[in-house]
Amino acid sequence: MQTNDRLTQHPLRVELHNEVHARPPEAITESVQMAHIVMLCDAQEREQSREHVAALARAHHLSVPDASSTHVRVDFGRFRLRWELHTEFVSWTLSRPHVGDILQAPMPSTVLDAVPRDWLAALPGRCLTSLHAWVLLNGGFEEAPEFLHSAERTSAIVRHVLDDESLVAASVAQDLAQVYTDFTVHADGFSRLLVLDHGNTPRRLGRLLQSLLEIETYRMAALLGLPAARDASAVLASAERELAELADAIRSANRADEPALLDRLTRLAGQVESQHAATHSRFSASAAYFALVDKRIADIGESRLNGMQTIGEFMERRLSPARSTCEWSGKRQDALSQRVSRISSLLRTRVEIEQQQSSQDLLGAMNARQGVQLKMQSAVEGLSVAAITYYIVGLISYVVKGAVHLGWPWSPELSAAVAMPLVAALVWLSMRRLHARVMHA
Repeated sequence: MQTNDRLTQHPLRVELHNEVHARPPEAITESVQMAHIVMLCDAQEREQSREHVAALARAHHLSVPDASSTHVRVDFGRFRLRWELHTEFVSWTLSRPHVGDILQAPMPSTVLDAVPRDWLAALPGRCLTSLHAWVLLNGGFEEAPEFLHSAERTSAIVRHVLDDESLVAASVAQDLAQVYTDFTVHADGFSRLLVLDHGNTPRRLGRLLQSLLEIETYRMAALLGLPAARDASAVLASAERELAELADAIRSANRADEPALLDRLTRLAGQVESQHAATHSRFSASAAYFALVDKRIADIGESRLNGMQTIGEFMERRLSPARSTCEWSGKRQDALSQRVSRISSLLRTRVEIEQQQSSQDLLGAMNARQGVQLKMQSAVEGLSVAAITYYIVGLISYVVKGAVHLGWPWSPELSAAVAMPLVAALVWLSMRRLHARVMHA
């Protein structure tokens, strides 16, 4: 039984579902020339790049990309554009069919010959990666002279496009393609990549090329953490020396030195935490990009070609020092932060113990003073009993003097002598009762 009722949808369901289809590779059905440019951009430049695409589209009377899109493909006739918006950078991939024999021209032609120069020069941001790529189907033998042997032609194409001294090559995609690059920035400011295909399907070839472009992109993005790591090393070395000096000073410091040491330690902790906050995100991003480079190299499925160094071997050899430097800088920052925290806790504990000892000494002094006060109070109470007794007995003697004339049998002196111990006892008991009531209250 069918029903028209629909389940309540999560507001992000479509967006999250379509994420698996984001930035799909383009099928390559013919030999192509490509230029891959990565511009490092801030938030404002990222939005400017979207408008830059729209301006070119309007100039060619094409529809403008949506304001929320992060991936655009546009065919401008003479060339195709693929624009991608990433977290830190914007990538521009331009392509057009490759026509003719690549060996015929003194310099290999590029897709940039068809791109408006003024528009290209105005790309927002700062160039992080620029790469020319040539993908030649069937190994580039469509226009090959009959007398040229395949291995000789391949070698000629590679020498024509790339620097033979720094050449890196591999057989990829289950030996259905060969990849050549030299990881060199040539005179035009671009590095170069050559892919000779020998029977991949268009989509598989598109995925291969996208992985190769991403290897270069993420390699450069990962290396952004290296300058930060080098700068951090100098600061960390100075902070570690100061922390060692502080630890030694704390060991031999007296109570008067502790406030100054605590102030120095607090300043050092602020410096360390400030640098950690400034570089932590960069080191984390570099670690993520290094992992993506490893993943893309694994995806292309390399095997050794004619005893040459593969891309994976080149990356392992050249990127490992930079990766280790970034990782070690991050670990040094974490370790230094923990050491500063431990020494700060140690110094604060020492100060607190001394404060508690001072408080105990103060309480002891207060108790001693209170004991003296109690003794003085007891003495004062004794004097008070004597004084009160004296005045009361005096009053009694005056009363008795008057009573003698009325027939009182005892003389005033005798009456005062008899009354004195009784009055003293009563006064003392009264003061004790009063003292007991006050203490009870």
